[in-house]
Amino acid sequence: MSLVAVIVMSCQMSSALPSVRITPPTDDSLRARIERRIAEVPGATVGVAFRDLARGDTLFVGADERFHAASTMKVPVMIELFRQVDRRVLSLSKHLELENDFKSIVDGSSYQLSAADDSDSLVYRWVGSQVSVHDLLEHMITRSSNLATNTLIGLVGAREANATAHSLGARDMQVLRGVEDGKAYAAGMNNMTTARDLATLMTAIESGAAASRASTDSMRAILLRQEFNDEIPAGVPSGTPVAHKTGQITGHLHDTAIVYPQHRGPYVLVVLTRGIDDEKVARSLIADISRLVYDHATRGIDAAATREVR
Repeated sequence: MSLVAVIVMSCQMSSALPSVRITPPTDDSLRARIERRIAEVPGATVGVAFRDLARGDTLFVGADERFHAASTMKVPVMIELFRQVDRRVLSLSKHLELENDFKSIVDGSSYQLSAADDSDSLVYRWVGSQVSVHDLLEHMITRSSNLATNTLIGLVGAREANATAHSLGARDMQVLRGVEDGKAYAAGMNNMTTARDLATLMTAIESGAAASRASTDSMRAILLRQEFNDEIPAGVPSGTPVAHKTGQITGHLHDTAIVYPQHRGPYVLVVLTRGIDDEKVARSLIADISRLVYDHATRGIDAAATREVR
């Protein structure tokens, strides 16, 4: 056979072989998995901050993006309240007459809150009566009462809550006012936060740095009694304690949490979202990110615990 024939035959055999597509390995890191999940929601802006308080592991995705804080701003208000309790400036047993009348930070004009637009309508039944700081605090956190919140901000001061947040390291957080101040909202004068800042505050609560140990224990206990549990808690196994505070306003859905898995120390997770019109889509996204983080944080832990039991 001539050399030319051999070359032709070789070429024919090569062309007859099936082509093999080489697929590059998939990045299976926690960051990559979270970013892929976020990418499934077009137009979404998401901030994620994860701090493993037991192992020192951290992950920040869009963590310095600023968001309207919505009800997550109630966390620095709670911290400032307990700091004033520690200084004996304030007592949880203090009673005050509850009023539904507040002043806009824009021009001092009066505005009222609506029970229909509040996640906790019960507090409105107390208007005109004496209510304890303890009860208002409980409703501000566990049921995100706006009426309780504005009353407590009037008591402890937005400026003071803002200064406390900054002193703890949450330097991009902005606590300006109570909720539902329509004139301030129209003027762009809003309470703002980042995922990193909220993670800093939750870490300060868990570590005992936010206030006295007794006060931070009380904060944690209140956060554990949160009644709205469809975001970060929905991504962890049932029965896993989660101390957290949600936040929601048009086009925004947030959750900031300390998660306590079995058989290992806690971690902090914050997920902030903007630009998702469908609340169910935003809620599912936060729960899925929570699930990814929980699986990462507990990888190998459950199996080891099972072996120990056996």
